[in-house]
Amino acid sequence: MNSPFCDSSARMIARTVFLCIAFAVPAASQQAQRPTAAELSKKETVASAFLRGMESQEYEVRSAAEAMPEELYGYRPAEGKFKDQKPDFGPAEVRTFAEQAKHVACANLAFASELNGDKPPEGCDKGGPDPAKTKRELLIYLRNSFLAIRKSFTAITAENQFDPIEGPYAGPNTRLGLATVVVWHNADHYGQMTVYLRMNGIVPPASRPSRPPVKDTY
Repeated sequence: MNSPFCDSSARMIARTVFLCIAFAVPAASQQAQRPTAAELSKKETVASAFLRGMESQEYEVRSAAEAMPEELYGYRPAEGKFKDQKPDFGPAEVRTFAEQAKHVACANLAFASELNGDKPPEGCDKGGPDPAKTKRELLIYLRNSFLAIRKSFTAITAENQFDPIEGPYAGPNTRLGLATVVVWHNADHYGQMTVYLRMNGIVPPASRPSRPPVKDTY
């Protein structure tokens, strides 16, 4: 004998099973779409290897910059404790969060310029020439700097990877050597930026269970 309760329960179970399948299929599909190491090796190029590594660094840096509230862009750990230092490179004091973001953006553009054979911007260790100051301006500056790096990385080939690269940023070097510096430099400063976030009670987006995508426009 059927009852409304049984019919309702059956419908509920059916809906639950349907939703589980609906959400599970995309996840399984995404895993299936990830190439194996053997598949990667068949079509890997110097450019694709660097672009894949840089994708992670771009997400980490840009998502951290998006996550930090604008009122904390002026946050500087250990305020005033190192003002009497005289380093050969970079500022005496620990950079503010805004200065971290600006330094990364300027350096990315400088590295891209050197890879392209162009003159890089001057003074990236002290902020560089770009007037970007607000959170929105710095987010745009960062986004554009990663666009420039990706374009420069795309031009790296097996034939030109050992070409000489001259310039004030990580030079003298080779195209391959400078590309490794770019990835390292972004990882280095992301490591600092993530500490700034956590010291202000913010979990970096790259460390969250559900990683929010970075924005295309600001």
